[in-house]
Amino acid sequence: MTSMNHNQRRGRVVIGVDTHKHIHVAVALDDFGGVLGKEKFTADTAGYGQLIDWSMTHGHLLTFAIEGTGSYGAGLTAAVRRRDIGVVEVMRTDRRDRRLRGKSDFLDAENAARAVLAGHADAVPKTADGLVEMIRTIKVAKDVAVKARTSAMISLKAVLVNAPAPLREQLQPLSKMALIHRCAGLRPGSMTTVEAATKHTLRSIARRWEQLNDEITAHEKMLAELTTTLAPQLCAAFGVGADTAAEMLIVAGDNPERVRSEPAWARLCGVAPIPASSGMTTRHRLNRGGHRQANAALYRTVIVRMQHHEPTKSYVARRTAEGKTKAEIIRCLKRLLAREIWSLMRPLRINPQTVESAA
Repeated sequence: MTSMNHNQRRGRVVIGVDTHKHIHVAVALDDFGGVLGKEKFTADTAGYGQLIDWSMTHGHLLTFAIEGTGSYGAGLTAAVRRRDIGVVEVMRTDRRDRRLRGKSDFLDAENAARAVLAGHADAVPKTADGLVEMIRTIKVAKDVAVKARTSAMISLKAVLVNAPAPLREQLQPLSKMALIHRCAGLRPGSMTTVEAATKHTLRSIARRWEQLNDEITAHEKMLAELTTTLAPQLCAAFGVGADTAAEMLIVAGDNPERVRSEPAWARLCGVAPIPASSGMTTRHRLNRGGHRQANAALYRTVIVRMQHHEPTKSYVARRTAEGKTKAEIIRCLKRLLAREIWSLMRPLRINPQTVESAA
């Protein structure tokens, strides 16, 4: 019997991949956990093709188990999908296992494959090829600009604290925006005094804040347009602005059908309670996992609704009368909001949009 015929008769083969910036390490396991081979490949287009071709020499019923599908493994994940091969996202091995078995790239790749064989990993990675990926990249730019703008304001006020008394007494009583505009219009004059140097610094920081503010406004406009195009029903929900809608869409990804159920969505958002019972005590606690930015976005929307949304205010009053604390009520509201958002995103799960179809 030839080698090719022998390979064709083999069952499922799982290719575990430990991804890095410059190289990817792959280990092939058969359906019984036996190691068929291991190899290193460059993390570029040529390397992706070589890795896939190498994998197919071990069998044709392939499943790739890839760590870091959203970072260093994104390119390989896309290449594997283009070859119509199944991909599973694998989380990093827990620390206890690493202490017991040791740490190496080949061990990490083998552990990734074994996690799929054991049924511990079955998450479908994001495709990152549509409007949601566009939203994600723009939101990254916006978030970076927001942090820089906050830092500029902190620096401005820190400089003002140590400014010469006449300048400080003139500027400190002003509101934030009035302070920014006044500092941006300062005229330092010749650089011969501490006051002139301070004016120069204040003007530079204030103008930087204005530039960042204009940039953030442009990013917010783009996000509003894209989120409204992709999920108008989500953006129309009370208290769900473009930023919150963007965060929810980013969590779902361009292939939201990968999230199989509403409880799975709640767990992904970090709002699904988990059991914490012991002995005679039966209780649940808050899930500390999930996407923290999505959880924060839900929290912000809940706070807005508690202040301005009449049905939510009535719910808070009723639950308060039942003896619930404010923290408990907020947790309940976040869970209900996650369920509402899951329902509003149903059209995306039924008919996912690509960049081409949205255009």
